[in-house]
Order: sequence, then C-alpha cells, then structure tokens
Amino acid sequence: MRVLDPRLMRRARAARVAIGLDAVIGVVAALLILSQAVLIATIAARAFDGESLSDLMLALVVLVAVVIARAGSAWGFEVVGRRAAIGVLSELRRDVVRSRLRDSHAASLDSAESAEIATAAVAGVDALEVTFARYLPQVVLALVVPLAVLILVAVIDPLSAIIMLVTLPLVPVFMWLLGRHTERVTRDRWRSMALLATHFLDVVRGLPTLRAFNRGEAQVERIAAVSEEYRVAVMRTLRVAFLSGSILEFAATLGIALVAVTIGVRLVDGEIAFASALTVLLLAPELYLPLRNVAAQFHASSEGQAVAERLLDLLDQSDPDSPLDNANLEVRAGALTVPDPRKASVRLEGVSFTYPTRDLAVLNRLDLELSARETVALVGPSGGGKSTLAALLLGFAKPTEGRLTVGGVDIANCDRSAWRAQIAWVPQKPTLFRASVADNIRLGDDSADDSSVRAAAVLAGADGFIDDLPDGYETVVGDGARPVSAGQRRRIALARAFLRDASLVILDEPTADLDESNAELVGEAIERLCEGRTVLMIAHRPELAARADRIVVLDAGRITQDSRRTP
Repeated sequence: MRVLDPRLMRRARAARVAIGLDAVIGVVAALLILSQAVLIATIAARAFDGESLSDLMLALVVLVAVVIARAGSAWGFEVVGRRAAIGVLSELRRDVVRSRLRDSHAASLDSAESAEIATAAVAGVDALEVTFARYLPQVVLALVVPLAVLILVAVIDPLSAIIMLVTLPLVPVFMWLLGRHTERVTRDRWRSMALLATHFLDVVRGLPTLRAFNRGEAQVERIAAVSEEYRVAVMRTLRVAFLSGSILEFAATLGIALVAVTIGVRLVDGEIAFASALTVLLLAPELYLPLRNVAAQFHASSEGQAVAERLLDLLDQSDPDSPLDNANLEVRAGALTVPDPRKASVRLEGVSFTYPTRDLAVLNRLDLELSARETVALVGPSGGGKSTLAALLLGFAKPTEGRLTVGGVDIANCDRSAWRAQIAWVPQKPTLFRASVADNIRLGDDSADDSSVRAAAVLAGADGFIDDLPDGYETVVGDGARPVSAGQRRRIALARAFLRDASLVILDEPTADLDESNAELVGEAIERLCEGRTVLMIAHRPELAARADRIVVLDAGRITQDSRRTP
C-alpha cells in the first residue's frame, strides 16, 4: 500500500508544494491537539479543586482559541489540498493531451482507447481531489500526531506510553493488509468502469450500423451485462471498505480500552494524579484517530490513485524526448532547421516500424524518395503499412529502424513543431470540431482572415455548399450540431490544407466512401492542391491514383512496384 505514486510527485509540482505545506500545518495541528488535551485536563482538575469560573477564565479563553485554531488547521488542510488537487489535475490532463498530440512512441498509435482516456482524464482524475484534499492531510497527521502524543504521554506517564506503543502498530498492520486488497479490487472496479465507458461509446458511434442490421437488442443485453460487472466490482469494493473500517475500529478501541483500564485502576490506587490521568485519557483517542482516518480516506482516494496510475502508465509510454514541459520546449527550439520539402527531397532510408502489440513489422527496411514538388500515389492492400508510413512522416511515431530525411537532414534531429508546420494532412476521416465552418477551416491557420478562409474554400470546391448552409460560414457543425455529408467533410478538410499553404501534403484516402460525383469534385480539388507542392497520396481508387506523377505499390511493408505515370 503506497501513500502516493512517486511518479505523480515527480510530475506534479503542486503535489510537492501541498505535502510541504501539509507537513507544516500537521506540526501545528499536533501541537494544538496536545495543548487542547492539557488545557482541558488542567481546567477540569482546577475546577474539582474548587477554583471559581473567574479564576479559570484565562484558561478557558486560551482553550477556545486553541479549539478555533485547530478548526482553522483542518480548514487549512482542506484548502491546501484542494488547491494542490486543481494544479495536479490540470498538469495531468495537460500532459495526457500533449502526449497524445506530440507523442512519437509506437504505443500511442496502438493502445489506449479514446473512451478510457476520456473517462480517466475527466471523471477519473477528479477522484484525485479526495487524495490531496483529505487523504494526504491525514497521512501527515498520522505521521506527526502519534509521535507527538507518545512523547508527551511518556513524559506524563511512561506506563501508558508503553501500552500505547505496543498497541499502536496493530492499526497500521491491519491497514497494510487491507490496503493491498483494496488496491486490487479498486483497480478491478476501474477496469470495469473503463470497459463500460468504452463499450458504451462504441455502441453510440455504431448506432446506425446496429439499427441497419437489427442488432440493437443484442447490444442492450451486452450493456446490461457490462453494467452488472461494474455493479459487482463496486459492491466488492464497498464490502472491503466496511470490513476494514470495522477491523480498524476494533484495533483502536482495544488500545484505548487498555489505556483507560490501567489509568482507572492506578487512579483509584492513587498512583497517578487526576490531571495527568485525564490528559492521558484525552490523548489516547487522538493517538489512534489519524490512523483510522487515513484508512477511511484511503478507500475514498483509492479510485483516484488507480486512475492516476493508469494515466501515468500512458505517459510513461510516451517518447522520453517528447516536450512535456517548458524546459524541454526550449531545448527543442534550438534543434536543426528542416529544409523546405518544396525544394528538397523527402527520403525514407531503411525504415522499419513495429507496433508494440504486434510481432511482425508493419514496414520492413523501406526505401522511398519523394522528390520536390512531386505527387506520389501510395497504393496497395489494406494493412500493408500505408497509414503507418504517413504517421511516420507526420511525426506521430518514430521508426524502429532507419531514418527519415529532408535534403539529407534527419527529421529526428529537428524541431517537431517546425516540421509539422510545413505539413498539411487530410486524414481518411477528417474531424470537424463543434464550431463554425470558418473556424473549422481556420484550423489550418488560426491567423487567417475571412477572405483567406473563403479563398481556401473556393479552391477546395467547398464554397458552394457552404453558402447554402443556414448561416453560411458561421454555421456550427460537428458533434451535436448541423450534420454534413462525407463529401462536404472532405472538402472542408481540403480547405484547411489550402489555407495552411504547406510544402508537404499528406492525403489518406481522400475519396474513400464517396460517390462518383463527390469523388470527382474532391479529385479536382486535390489536383489544385498538388500544384507546386510535394504530395503523398494514399489512394484506393484507380482514377485518383492516375492523377499522381508516380504510383508506388506497398504490400506487407515492402515496395513491390514503383512506376512513373506516362504522359
């Protein structure tokens, strides 16, 4: 049972600051606990000795001040923890997004379902707030308060201190035994939740297909089954929480009872003063209380820690050179400058690539040259490595062997952001964000004005249908907004590429799933886009490949044919 994943501490500066502040507040809280017990015992003893209320007024005022200060320390723990939680959550989410955007590790292309990442980065990461706002403060108190109590009790009554010292380890031992089991069942519960989220997202995305094949009822049953698995996992976690609470309460009650019995017997025999006995009795529950609270908050925070472990595992898969902080960004800013692909050839030299989850290489010692201002059509069967090759050029992954060069300069030694600034990418399934059509086109260049956006749309053959939309270029599209057809989506994506005015254009099956009329419109826009640029075009349609200067056939990770189009 770990207090906190050390990887989280290394990544999140807010976590380190929180623990430091919690330690300071914890020491203050421990002193206030001791002061409160001593003051209550002293006031009670003096009252039994017959002192009046006026005689005790100063002590009572001090006691009230101590109680208020103790409440303030508890409030301080909560505030510090929540502020730290906000910082940690922001850093984790930022790192997850940046690792998905910038990651050049193979695992980023072949793992981590989008639903799991979304669930972890939103609902899951929020569970970490309990860890920082409640669990960590209790850990600090569990380290500081028992030590302070034992020292004071040892000074007042050594025998009681020995009894406390003997019985105290029972609580952490039970915590450790139960904590290991809790971590396991919590991870199982999180996996069940991630499975439920992933399956539900797949069903929502595939609703039209399911309805077309009359498979909707079967999916309802499957969702019910996955939900039942999650319910069982949740109930298993709750059973462990209730069981551990009962066991820890028993251990703490046993220790307090032993101290109380011995104190009572010795008080009757006159072996210990009333004020000392009362002080020890008041401190005995305070000795065990932080440990019991740690156990209770551990169960509440275990989900957040399980999610953090999963997110950190995803981040650990990232490229160690990936810029995840400002320092790394500054280092990368001084990297080599990439030559312009309009003026220099792009070469893949002995490039191999293997996904971590697969045994065979997707690309196998591939040699390919894209000459400046040349359009190359990459064709071949599905699974031959075409999209992987595009991902390597985009910097989404690094070759497991070989290198990619532009004008003889290795892309791996260049600023990745500067390299991508020279690329326009039109994926097979372009994404339209929930925003206006103009803003979706402006993704190619966020500084472009309205006239530039319209000019790009005209070149992409998109201006006509955009003007027919209810609000023209201001029409909101994307998830939950006005739907657009597959052909219109592609032309918006092509408009982005025109607006970007990149030197290298990568097109991934831009006419897939389009009817002949839409494919022809997109094909004409592609011809305009290819003028004066270096273009790699993944194509399945023969008529699209015929527009290229060269046709390269890629099969099983190797080039089997490389032919130039005859005029």
